Amino acid sequence: MAVQTAQVTAKPRSELGTRANRRLRDSGLLPGVIYGHKEAVVPVTLPRKQVVEHLNHGAHLFDLSLDGKSEKVLVKEVQYDHLGIEVIHVDFARVSLDEKVKVTVPVELKGTPKGEADGGVLQQIINELEVECLVTEIPEAIRHNVNDMALNDVVHIKDLKFPQGVKALQDGDLIVATVKEILEVAPAAVEEGAAEPEVIGRKPAEGEEAAAEGAAPAAEEKK
Repeated sequence: MAVQTAQVTAKPRSELGTRANRRLRDSGLLPGVIYGHKEAVVPVTLPRKQVVEHLNHGAHLFDLSLDGKSEKVLVKEVQYDHLGIEVIHVDFARVSLDEKVKVTVPVELKGTPKGEADGGVLQQIINELEVECLVTEIPEAIRHNVNDMALNDVVHIKDLKFPQGVKALQDGDLIVATVKEILEVAPAAVEEGAAEPEVIGRKPAEGEEAAAEGAAPAAEEKK
């Protein structure tokens, strides 16, 4: 099922720069830009909470209302803070409804592999895919049922079922998931009473032996 268009009202942004953007975010707003289709780049201000909610639900296509005019835009880049948590800026590209675009969508594995009964563990290797499709047909996710996966089974990109009109852009032989037995390696047992290894070094010169013997008790006291 294609993602629904997210409806958001934007406002032109006159003040630019790091300090201005910080003030916007402090007031609950989000800076962004709109570009593409050989039109001017337009800095905008967006309702931060609303945009972040749409992004968290996998929205790619937005219907932005700006100065009474509505246009379809595609999320091209989302910038986060240095911790990778807070959204601080969004870039949008103008698109047409009949335009094909390249986007990244998540891969969701559903079910429980039957191989788990034999000691297998499901390991997901690829969490997202780059796909090409019409801008109106961007899927929320590429989903795959893993119930029939036995121990040592492997799922490749070419094994996934894509919605009509959606094409993967990565090598079809890449592994998406596998069911493998995880072998625990026990630490090597230390033999009881094993002698500590001898430290090999130069033979102490005359006079050093006595000094070393006197220094040893002092070192033990510090411990």
